[in-house]
Amino acid sequence: QVQLVESGGGLVQAGGSLRLSCARSGRTFSSSVMGWFRQAPGQEREFVAAISWTGGGTDYADSVKGRFTISRDNAQNTVALQMNSLKPGDTAVYYCAAARSFTRRTLGYAYWGQGTQVTVSS
Repeated sequence: QVQLVESGGGLVQAGGSLRLSCARSGRTFSSSVMGWFRQAPGQEREFVAAISWTGGGTDYADSVKGRFTISRDNAQNTVALQMNSLKPGDTAVYYCAAARSFTRRTLGYAYWGQGTQVTVSS
């Protein structure tokens, strides 16, 4: 089992920034890739970004490319999502998730955190 705990959500005005963090524990060898997803009310959960624990390769959804940055701290076993130039359309519950390999599909991620709310006001 892999346990994931997110933190750092909140309320911010459009144009502002937030930094989300995800702490990983448990059978960490089974989670080579960490991803961030988000789900707005009435919408499907969507891919935001992913990063490899080893090579550090990254992947971003087009909607956040250039505004969001995913990073990892192997020593602390944490993954962060720095979100800049936030828009009201970024409002959602954000989830971190763990997978064995790179994928944008939610079904590819076996472990999920509880989610953290991000609200961007206009």
